[in-house]
Amino acid sequence: MPSGGGVQSVEALFLLLLMFVASFAALARKLKIPYPIVLVIAGLLLGFLPGVPRINLDPDIVFLVFLPPLLHAAAWTLSWREFQRNFSSIAKLAVGLVFFTIIGLALSAGKLLPGFDWRSAVLLGAVVAATDAIAATSIARRVGLPQWIVEILEAESLVNDGTGLVALQFGLLILMTGRTPSIVETVGRLVFLIGGGVLIGLAVGAIVAWFEKWVDDGGIEIVISILVPYATYLLGARAGVSGVIAVIACSMYMSRMSVTYMSPGVRLQAAAVWDALTFILNGIVFILIGLQLPYVMGQINGMSHSVLLRYGIGFSLAMVAVRMIWIFGETYLSYWFQRWAKKPDLVAPQPAAVFIIGWGGMRGVLSLAAAVSLPYTLPDGRLFPQRSMIIYLAFCLIFTTLVLQGLTMPTLIRLLGLAGETSLHAEEQEARRVLFREAIAHLSRKRSKNHDQSAMFGELIASLPTKTRCDACRTRRARERTGRSESPE
Repeated sequence: MPSGGGVQSVEALFLLLLMFVASFAALARKLKIPYPIVLVIAGLLLGFLPGVPRINLDPDIVFLVFLPPLLHAAAWTLSWREFQRNFSSIAKLAVGLVFFTIIGLALSAGKLLPGFDWRSAVLLGAVVAATDAIAATSIARRVGLPQWIVEILEAESLVNDGTGLVALQFGLLILMTGRTPSIVETVGRLVFLIGGGVLIGLAVGAIVAWFEKWVDDGGIEIVISILVPYATYLLGARAGVSGVIAVIACSMYMSRMSVTYMSPGVRLQAAAVWDALTFILNGIVFILIGLQLPYVMGQINGMSHSVLLRYGIGFSLAMVAVRMIWIFGETYLSYWFQRWAKKPDLVAPQPAAVFIIGWGGMRGVLSLAAAVSLPYTLPDGRLFPQRSMIIYLAFCLIFTTLVLQGLTMPTLIRLLGLAGETSLHAEEQEARRVLFREAIAHLSRKRSKNHDQSAMFGELIASLPTKTRCDACRTRRARERTGRSESPE
């Protein structure tokens, strides 16, 4: 139980972080730069200023406080129809690219990085495999990137958070036990971690959706929506399955079913609350990323800053190249295979769009938290020598992808001719079609009704005496002229 002074210091630190987030986010808006980039750079500069409190990134805080609500918010807004439509591309990125990165590092890290064997290289690959699409999608939406590319980047970052952490568990198992699991054991554990997470997430989502039907109060429903991701994550972790996968499955199910139990007014209230909450959490996370460099640099001994800089730049560029090789390779191999199979309605891939998907693979706080969570010692009591270097390389990749790729993406989108080609969500397109169809049907009914009234009026006029009929026609024409003159242009 912290003392009063400890509580006050935590409160002061939280208020200081909120002040940093608000100030630098406002600066980012003024400069028309996505706020994650400005916040990371600001945190990096603040970390070297004297008097700024040192804030060590605790992986438990990231995994238990920040991660569940951010995953819930991302999964809630993800279009289920677009997820199904782009499932093949998302699976290749979120699963295939993760293992391609891990295998590539396991085969080459021993030759490129000092002191790395294949086990530590597997851990490094699992740490840096997960992407963070916050910066990428915020840029993409602002400059008008096609919606299907935005959907792929968002869904990839959401799903590979789970696959990356599952791979990290396997890497830790290999490191701490000293043995490599068999293929049967590996597949079985993957099915248990992922399948169990999906089942728990769907079960929690179904229970909450059933309970929400009996609640019609905005405040209560918003509180429940905040509690659900935390409860789901803890249940998944307690059951020994992937808590990340459980949160994603639960949130996607609840988003899909929310139209059956959540009124439009409550949805608007919840959207406003969650927008503010995710902005605060994301802002604090990106500030914390920048503040970590002094800790990262202080944990590495025996290397000069120039050597460390060279390793950091080389590793970051290599990871960007690995992503590009995978995306272009699997995209065109898949296209050629479908062409050989003579698949109907086959559309050739756009090189510009494929390049932007590759360039949008930015890393975030999950990679740094995963690196910090690595053990200090091995089972035999020896220090884990590669831990500090893994943390440093993860930080370099995060900083390089967020700043370099984030700042250059708007220019690249415009140069490649992708700006301004936004497309509507399929749900929005369907809603517009329904609205237009109903509007046309309504106008048709009104026109038919007016036609019937005109016919009845004509029959009535025809039955009147000649003088009366002429007076009625003149009165009708006068009213029509008066209506036209008074109608707005």
